[in-house]
Formats: sequence, C-alpha cells, structure tokens
Amino acid sequence: MSLTLTRQDRPELQKALDEIVDSGFAGAQLRVHDEQGEWAGSAGVRKLGESARPAVDGRFRIGSTTKTFTATVVLQLVAEGRFGLDSPVDDLLPRFGLDRRITVRMLLQHTSGLFSHTGEYYEDGTIAPGIPWQGQEYVDNQFHTYCPEELVRLALSKPARFEPGADWSYSNTNYVLAKLLIEEVTGRPLAEEMRRLILRPLGMSGTVLPGTSPEIPEPHAHGYYRYEDAGEVKLVDVTRFNVSWISAAGDMISTTEDLHTFISALMSGKLLPGMLLAEMRTPHPKLGYGLGLFVEETDGGGTVLHHNGGFFGWGALMYSTPDGSRTLTASLTTGDAELDFAATAAAFQNAQQRLLKEVFRADRPKTADQARP
Repeated sequence: MSLTLTRQDRPELQKALDEIVDSGFAGAQLRVHDEQGEWAGSAGVRKLGESARPAVDGRFRIGSTTKTFTATVVLQLVAEGRFGLDSPVDDLLPRFGLDRRITVRMLLQHTSGLFSHTGEYYEDGTIAPGIPWQGQEYVDNQFHTYCPEELVRLALSKPARFEPGADWSYSNTNYVLAKLLIEEVTGRPLAEEMRRLILRPLGMSGTVLPGTSPEIPEPHAHGYYRYEDAGEVKLVDVTRFNVSWISAAGDMISTTEDLHTFISALMSGKLLPGMLLAEMRTPHPKLGYGLGLFVEETDGGGTVLHHNGGFFGWGALMYSTPDGSRTLTASLTTGDAELDFAATAAAFQNAQQRLLKEVFRADRPKTADQARP
C-alpha cells in the first residue's frame, strides 16, 4: 500500500494547483502516485459563492478521457476473439452502410475519415457545424437526449474528411460507433460490459456511465459555462447535463483515484494481453495517437501516455509512465473568469504543462491533446 502524503509533504504540488486556479479555473483536484507515495489535494472552490474546497475524492465529468475506457473494452473483446482489429466495421454494424474499408482499428485511432458529429475545424479556419456545441443553442439543449444512431447518421450525412486510412483526424463519431459495435457484438449495453471487464475487476466504485441521466453523484464540484448571447454575458451552471450528445466519446464520470487505478492497471498489463497493449501504444505519425490514447515523448527524453478530456465547465487529466508506476490524474472546473473558448483551451494547456513539469520532471509532451470536445 502506498504512503498517503499531505499538502505539507508536497508543497510544490499544492502551489501548482493554486496557480492553476489563479489562472481562471474555479476549482481543481489532483492525485499523484510516484516513488514518494500517493498525494492528493485540491484548490479553489467547490461551488461559486462558497468557500469550501473541492473534495479530493470528488466525482467529475472526464470528457474525452472516456475514449481510453471505450477503446480498452473494444480491445478486450478482440482478445476474447469476438472480432479482429482489422475487421471491417460494416460487417459488425451493417445497418449504417459504412465504407467497407473502415476497420475497427481506424475507429480507435481516428483514421476512418468520418466527419465528427460535434463539428469539424478545417485548416483554412472554417468550421463545419454538427450538433449544437456552444452558445445559447448549447445551453437550450442541456437536457436533450440524443440517440447514438442519430449522431452517427448526422455524421454520415456530411462529407468524409479523407479516404479511410489516408490521414488522421480526431472524430467523436468513431467512438460512438465503437459503443454501438460493442453492444451489437455482445448483445449487452456498454455500461454492462464496462462493469464486467474493467470497473468490477478493478474495484472502481467511483466511476459511472450516466447514459441519458443529467445527474452526477456526490461529492462533486460545480462546473460553469460563461458565454455571450445577444450582447449579454451569461453564466450557467452545467453540473447537471445530459451528455448523450457525446456518448461513449466523452460521457463518463469518475474520480482521480479511479482514473489512477485504471491507467496504472492498463499500462502495467493487467487489462490487455501484451500484444494488444503494444498495438494500443503504437502511435500514428500524426499527433502520436495510438488506439484510444496519446503516446508522447517529452522534451526531457521520457515517455508519457495520456488522454485528457473536457467540455464546457469540466476538464480531466490522466497521465502515466509506460509501466504505470507514476501517474497524474486531475479534474478542473471552470467558473466565472472572463475566458472565451480559445482562452479556456489555452489555460487548460498551461495547466497540463505546469503539472507535468512538477510530476514527470520534464517539459510537456511535444504535441497536445485536442482542446475541444
């Protein structure tokens, strides 16, 4: 059992957390496991207008960190012989009429070319919208339920970004299809398979797949979305939110302890056979994305594996060394700071860099996670 350290034992970590909150976040939680033991702390406030800090064991929305969980379940089913990594997805999900060149591997690595149902950003600066994802329209849909099939069909109604396998582009649609593939092959909901293969074996009692429920179990901090509508600045509490709009690409709720348990077990080979773990950790040349996680060399010569996540109100960090012996897991919540989308993304990236330098004693990875949903 690791030694649990106090704020006084690791003042540099508490200082980093305090500085992150000072940069514009409402609250932050951090958990570090390394050769010094286990350290957990928090900074800022649980809720605007109150003075209490976020609970160090609080639950939070993990956004796209969900993708690593979803990819792991897919790979576990590959290990069970249900299908192959290079099986055509159309054979497993024939109802969508997908391009038969799209394989399971391409979904997990974002090389399918499929349009992202949350919208696309092109090199020339143009945006192709998908479902509502910002402003008043986003808020008005706070409790709307989206069906996974609806999200996929929206994406398929848009032009593909490229031929299957020809390039790399981060698309949330890939992971909605991964969810549907899991459910089609097993005949069970993804939540049930996640509990069977990951949550129960690892004792991850703080992790939830909410489905269409807007609730988040206590204890938890509150996240806020600040935006402008018709010239008026508004602030909305987005703690309760139906996250079916992102589905298995980003809908899970967890804790820093559970994220540590998961990434440490995954990296140390407890969840996947060695061959499939090696496949998962083989990065695509563009942005270093493996199968459901980023594989990055730091400027200091080390390697970290990670998948961060976030959407308005919430951010999550999950980092590990290749052997799972050193991990960093964190949650960030946004408040009423005057940060637009670009400024919030920049603050999120700066927070990553600050924590990585403290925990991994290295500069941040040469490339960064996507800073959008």
